[in-house]
Amino acid sequence: MNNSFYPTIIQTRADSPELQQRVRESVQKLVSSETGVERPGMLLGKIQSGKTRAFIGIIALAFDEGYDMAIVLTKGTKALTQQTYERLRRDFGVFLEADQVKICDIMHLPQSFRKFELQQKLIIVVKKETNNLRRIIKALTETYPDLSSKKLLIVDDEADYASIGFKQTEDEGIQMNKIPKQIDELRQRVASSDFLQVTATPYSLYLQPKDIVIPTISTVFKPIRPAFTVVLPEFVGYIGGDFYFLESEDEASIASNVYEEISVGELEVLKEEDRRSFKIESSLDSPRITTLRRAILNFLVGASVARLNQRKQRTPEKKYSFIVHTEHSRASHSWQERVVRKLVELLEVSASKEGDSQRLSQLITDAYDDLSKSMGKSGFEMPSLPEVTAEVITALRQECVVVIKVNSETEAEQLLDRNGQLELRTPLNIYIGGQILDRGVTVENLIGFYYGRRPSRYQQDTVLQHSRMYGNRPKSDLAVTRFYTAYPIYEAMKRIHEFDTALREVLLHDPDNAEVVFIRKDPDDRIIPCPPNKILLSRITTLRPYKRLLPIGFQTQPKTAISEILKKLDKIIFDCRPKENPDNPFLIDLHLAKHVVSEIGQIFQFEEGFEWDIDAFNAAMEYLALSSDGETMGDKIWCLVRTDRTAQRVRQNPERFFDAPDTAHVEGVIARQTAIDRPILMLFKHLGRERDGWQDCPFWWPVLMAPRKTKTAIFASDTID
Repeated sequence: MNNSFYPTIIQTRADSPELQQRVRESVQKLVSSETGVERPGMLLGKIQSGKTRAFIGIIALAFDEGYDMAIVLTKGTKALTQQTYERLRRDFGVFLEADQVKICDIMHLPQSFRKFELQQKLIIVVKKETNNLRRIIKALTETYPDLSSKKLLIVDDEADYASIGFKQTEDEGIQMNKIPKQIDELRQRVASSDFLQVTATPYSLYLQPKDIVIPTISTVFKPIRPAFTVVLPEFVGYIGGDFYFLESEDEASIASNVYEEISVGELEVLKEEDRRSFKIESSLDSPRITTLRRAILNFLVGASVARLNQRKQRTPEKKYSFIVHTEHSRASHSWQERVVRKLVELLEVSASKEGDSQRLSQLITDAYDDLSKSMGKSGFEMPSLPEVTAEVITALRQECVVVIKVNSETEAEQLLDRNGQLELRTPLNIYIGGQILDRGVTVENLIGFYYGRRPSRYQQDTVLQHSRMYGNRPKSDLAVTRFYTAYPIYEAMKRIHEFDTALREVLLHDPDNAEVVFIRKDPDDRIIPCPPNKILLSRITTLRPYKRLLPIGFQTQPKTAISEILKKLDKIIFDCRPKENPDNPFLIDLHLAKHVVSEIGQIFQFEEGFEWDIDAFNAAMEYLALSSDGETMGDKIWCLVRTDRTAQRVRQNPERFFDAPDTAHVEGVIARQTAIDRPILMLFKHLGRERDGWQDCPFWWPVLMAPRKTKTAIFASDTID
């Protein structure tokens, strides 16, 4: 066998032509570029989208191109380290048997390498932790000094801001963080090396323009910019944020039925035991855990539907998984485990011949009706209710449901299968845990995700990595998949997905010269640059061409409370509206537009979990107006006015607040044709009829659309001091 590593791996893995192209592009750029901690190569994929497959391919091709050794830095969990180690051994298996590659964990290196072994290619897996990094530095410089002469490729898997970045200190200015400092030391101890980061959540620092003066800290902000960026293709069957947050708005799509809301009160019940509000023995009936109970039943019924169809098609019946991830605390995990175990126990008792079959039958019927909505849109057969009921009862009687708590590295290690993934022990597996489930560890056939993590500060890399329902999901499984979370969390995840999508689009357009502007308002009400590491991602507004901004989830104040405001708004708006061709767009002063929006804000009262950041709306309007190329227009924006509108406040099937006062094929077309350099503010006067769910009082509904020439920008309403 010759050392044609990548061609051999292609044959065994059947890599797509698109992936092969990106692998070759990455290695070509590694060979031709100077990479290091301050200017790494960047391999950007999506969550659960095959990044490990890609970087293993890059290591193989790098070996073909003359690299001798690879060090893979994994996220700081033993479970992910083991998963990566097993995956490397599997993909390089034929070379291991032929003594052409040696793969080691840093914790289990041999006492010495013999000359025979040093002739082989070497891969060392290192958990990204300071002691382990010290251990690998010592190994290369003291224990095995011959290795320091090798040509080295360092692969930083699941890279984030902790892996490569700087911090501002009062005494010493901008300083390199500890982990990247150790990686840099590692590079300096070998004769030749290159550095590749692999991530699904690129920290946005490197998207900033090259040097920005930040007045608030009186220093030049130094972004980290990659030497190159390669964006990985999505594989066929990949399901990500577009499905959960964009397709979900299309009522004809099965995605519109996936999200189900958890009340904040229910999340509080699951935080710790308090028998004053919830008694665990009442799990089958208590209104305090309505959504959790429905989620478990949907899981049982959904898996039964899928397995029945697989049986009819004579294909292997899959085992399915469900995750409960709402708290960081181990005490909370133990309490949730008790609740879910009790619920399953009560369901098993009900399924017995002596049990309450009527209550169980009703719960199964409710879940069946829920899942029938998405199954009906999927094109797949929905088994009959009697078939499904019998399947669920059999599963409960045969104890096919297992509840597993995973909140420590030891527990995770014991639960991994030979591929380094969480082992599915029975047909129906319910995992309860926290941080250990956050990142990297694969959970197969996930069709239920009950999520409630509410961090005080949302981080892009943290929140997106929590999205364990991303990945390769066949449509037949998606039809019985449900995602449960509180609405504020769902909206935060949606915002962050939008933010992530905007960054990716910029990268795809011009990976090596990508720029995104981050802005905020200072105390003097001026729009100024903002360092990305200061923004709170739960309070951001992403601005892109034709982006729409509008309030939703509101009710109007009582008629008596807003009548004077409405009179004032009517006068301002109708006085500005041209007498000739009043239906055409017209220009208005920016300050007047901001005043109108602020007045409209007094009309609304928002439902729990909904809000309208008027300051961000007005700041976005100002930024879009003042950053335009239409200098001859001065401080003006376009405006479009429509009256006598009607709309149901809440749409049905699925039940959601109305969010389209502007009709896409009418006002949407006009707005896109008009908003070239300047934004357009559309103002819709609704009748607010009581039969439509309103207060029987008219109101103005604003919609702002960004112009076509908008450069991608992120406005931060709140920043971290």
